[in-house]
Amino acid sequence: MTDLTLIIGNKNYSSWSLRPWILLRHFKVPFTEKRIALFTDTMEQELAIYGSDTKVPVLQDGELVVWDSLAILEYVSERYLDNQGWPENVNARAVARSVCAEMHSSFPHLREALPMNCRKHFKHYTVSDKTQRDINRVKEIWAKCRTEYGQHGEWLFGDFSAVDAMYAPVVLRFAGYDVKLNKDEQAYIDTVLSHPDILEWIAAGKAEQEVIELDEIELPSGTIVEPA
Repeated sequence: MTDLTLIIGNKNYSSWSLRPWILLRHFKVPFTEKRIALFTDTMEQELAIYGSDTKVPVLQDGELVVWDSLAILEYVSERYLDNQGWPENVNARAVARSVCAEMHSSFPHLREALPMNCRKHFKHYTVSDKTQRDINRVKEIWAKCRTEYGQHGEWLFGDFSAVDAMYAPVVLRFAGYDVKLNKDEQAYIDTVLSHPDILEWIAAGKAEQEVIELDEIELPSGTIVEPA
């Protein structure tokens, strides 16, 4: 048995929950998963005990409680992975932390316009100029990581790292909203979407029954919605 428990939200919608979940699963760190459905009458009461301002994800390690996706990634890498969650090279590691911090703090238009939704595939989905700028910036980051540090493997820094965990929900968004990609971007998308743990997460998200209206967007004219 493990003392490590990851408290997450709905798999269909909770992009922040996916980030530490996939890191733990990829590196085969044993943990107990506790799912709390978001935006229900009992959510605040269920999450209040963790001191996370009723937000997910939360990692409970015995008596220790760590909240916020990026803080959890840092803790897991240090405590359980001998820092393998980050690139070994000091320069690569610095850039990796930079792009993770940017993912953590930026891209508001992408988040609002393209909420994660494992159940649906949107075709001919048009975005605003501001959203497109966020999309372009993500692509720029991916290209930099792959070109400068990721040539020895399939992931952004070659080997799977916290960076791939942070950008995994963006991959689901790009695939779900039919974002136009070049062949290198598509290759990275395919790498993430073929990961068995990602496939398991997506399947679980599709199987959920809850609908969170805040994350069910109003679609632009001409958008086609298909089951994912």
